[in-house]
Amino acid sequence: MNFRCLSVILGAVTVFSLSACSSSSVVSLDYVPQPGQSLRGTPDFSLGQFKDKRGVQAQTLGHVRMPIGPKIETLQTRLPISDIVRNSFGYGLEARGMLAPDSKGRFILSGEIHDLRSQLLVHPYGYARIRVNILEAGSNRVIFTKIYEGERQSNAYRPGSGSPVPVLRDLTSRALQDAVDRALDDSNMRQSIGTGSDARPRYTPGML
Repeated sequence: MNFRCLSVILGAVTVFSLSACSSSSVVSLDYVPQPGQSLRGTPDFSLGQFKDKRGVQAQTLGHVRMPIGPKIETLQTRLPISDIVRNSFGYGLEARGMLAPDSKGRFILSGEIHDLRSQLLVHPYGYARIRVNILEAGSNRVIFTKIYEGERQSNAYRPGSGSPVPVLRDLTSRALQDAVDRALDDSNMRQSIGTGSDARPRYTPGML
């Protein structure tokens, strides 16, 4: 018998006695465009890089823990988190008509990932916190920067009711998408750089 993986009953909660009992699940996050719910813009953006500032491994998304005891499952992503966030912004820009062809935009959208995680203690929870930087393509001058957040939570998880991993994946996908949508639809961002559906028309010769 492998005594390292014996579990004990503490109250009504099952916990695992040693971290050797923990497992790992690989999940994917997605961005699902919402037709009619996002603001259309003009194709002024190229995509830059998103730096992962979370302080954990590049593909670690979060952990499943019981209220008492160590983690019993770790969620991993198929791609590095930096690539997942970059792809989500790319899909968001494309869905709004804001992605420049051939990466020749007037602006570069890049950023920093301060937080992106799945978590289960009592409630399944997904959270995203991302700083978005808009740079002028010619000079790389930062002309707009702001932190955007997304947060999703569901009802308390009942041990024995099935794997919480699908719920955690969905919550974290939606939290990330909320942050992306808030960034791309931010009227202050669009007005400050003079682009998108909220922008004033740019001057061209013969305009007046």
